Amino acid sequence: MSLRPFRRYFVLLARYLRPQWLTTLLMSLLLLVSIGLQLENPRILRDFIDMTLAQGLSQNLIWAALLFLVITLLNQAVSVASSYLCEKVAWTATNALRGDLLAHVLTLDQGFHKSHTQGELLERIDGDVNDLANFFSKFVVHMVFHILLLLGMLLVLGTIDWILSASMGLYCLLVVAALTWMRRPVVDRWVVAHQASAEFFGFIGESLVAAEDIRGNGGLNYVWHNFYQRFSRWYNTTCYAGWSGASPWIISQALFTLGKVLGLVLGAYLWSIHIASPGTVYLIFVYSNLLMQPLDQIQWQIQDLNKSESCIRRIDGLLQTRSAIQDGPGAMPAAGALTLTFEQVTFGYTKYEPVLQDISFQLPAGHVLGIVGRTGSGKTTLSRLLFRMYDPQSGQICLNDVPLTEMRLVDLRQRLSLITQDVQLFDASVRDNLTFFDRSISDQQIHTVLAEIGLLDWYQALPEGLATRLGPTGNGLSAGEAQLLAFARVFLTHPDLVILDEASSRLDPVTEQVIEKAVDRLFEQRTGIVIAHRLATLQRVDEILVIEHGRIVEAGPRATLAADPTSHFARLLQHEQGGVFV
Repeated sequence: MSLRPFRRYFVLLARYLRPQWLTTLLMSLLLLVSIGLQLENPRILRDFIDMTLAQGLSQNLIWAALLFLVITLLNQAVSVASSYLCEKVAWTATNALRGDLLAHVLTLDQGFHKSHTQGELLERIDGDVNDLANFFSKFVVHMVFHILLLLGMLLVLGTIDWILSASMGLYCLLVVAALTWMRRPVVDRWVVAHQASAEFFGFIGESLVAAEDIRGNGGLNYVWHNFYQRFSRWYNTTCYAGWSGASPWIISQALFTLGKVLGLVLGAYLWSIHIASPGTVYLIFVYSNLLMQPLDQIQWQIQDLNKSESCIRRIDGLLQTRSAIQDGPGAMPAAGALTLTFEQVTFGYTKYEPVLQDISFQLPAGHVLGIVGRTGSGKTTLSRLLFRMYDPQSGQICLNDVPLTEMRLVDLRQRLSLITQDVQLFDASVRDNLTFFDRSISDQQIHTVLAEIGLLDWYQALPEGLATRLGPTGNGLSAGEAQLLAFARVFLTHPDLVILDEASSRLDPVTEQVIEKAVDRLFEQRTGIVIAHRLATLQRVDEILVIEHGRIVEAGPRATLAADPTSHFARLLQHEQGGVFV
């Protein structure tokens, strides 16, 4: 094996066990005490047997029996305590690793998330890490523990006869070498099995999210067919990896049995030439059995290492994935409404299929821009570029003449707010859903905003006020009410530029009229962008941008374009049907 896997193991262990060094040290000390107790008990039994044969029942025999019982009970207590500490170390380390992986994944660009399903990422963050619990809690400490126990027993056997110790030691080395050699091809098979598991759970998550569409459009047969195929691959690859790991176990059991026979034969031989007493023969036999226990545990640890190494490879690969969107040095536009500039921006989700081509325009601070165009023309893509969900292939976007790439992502996104037609709710309280878990926002601020946007009656009907829990589906919240909650979120963040991406598409005309005044207030002393089809949402805009096939076909003041019957915008107004452009 190359040194690289060991380097990965050491880095991972050092990172997550260092904060728990005191607990890990105590766990190690308990295991050392356990080694001493396990080595001492057979020696007491040897003395007990020899005293019984030499003296019969005596006070020393009773004391030896009591000492044996005390050490046995103490060893059990030490084992329970060390097991508890092992589990504590494992859960603390794996929970910290899960948190780091989740934080890392959330920083990756949108392109990464488009190419990986939610279920797959869940399996890699939770499933892979769960398989590392034994690696954190037992692998290194227990491997050292069993090696020390092995050496201790060989030293005790050496006090009886050096040939006995050398023979058993050589046999142990051969067993460890054989088991280590047999584990090599198993690691790659576990990598394949874990990938199949991630793909299976990714498909499950995708199917559950789309359950309504699948049932409504008769897609159940497709789901069941793919479920069977993916589950079959997961099952087969896992079984293949498991059976590959079972071969060393089967061979090891035969080697362990042979080792016990070897110990018994050597003990009998030493007794026959009067070097060993009956008690010593028993000690040799017990130690021969005990020698096999560390070897057995070592081979199980090696089995777990196969899984751990495959998980570490996948985790390491995930942590090594770098976002295509990197923080800038930290330039910051001046406070207040922002001037937005697009300079010859070209962008495509794939390299050879541009969605936007040579887009250039400037939106003065405090003005509101309306963007219109047919479905697929690139309207929403503009907002994604503005938030740096993606970066353009060429050109640049500036706020107050500061390129977005010069700003830190967290600073950029604090200055902007986006409201879309799809509102994401969390399984949390109303307060947390409105504030995104920001405790600095007071209840009074929330009440004021709810009153402004017409949700005060809805709020007053909640059984527990702001503490009322909303599920991911809103627990009976209508689409219009959920949309209003999205507006409330923006009011509470005080952004300098607001984007409404068809944000009123789910509102009925009455509710839309209720929020009109609130939207006017939202755009006061702020720059705004309205991406919409409805005419009502474009009445407040100052400028119009018409996009077709990723290019700007028309731009200018709204009133001027609407009054010009030859303008593209005027023709769109003429073809409006039911408030929606076609």
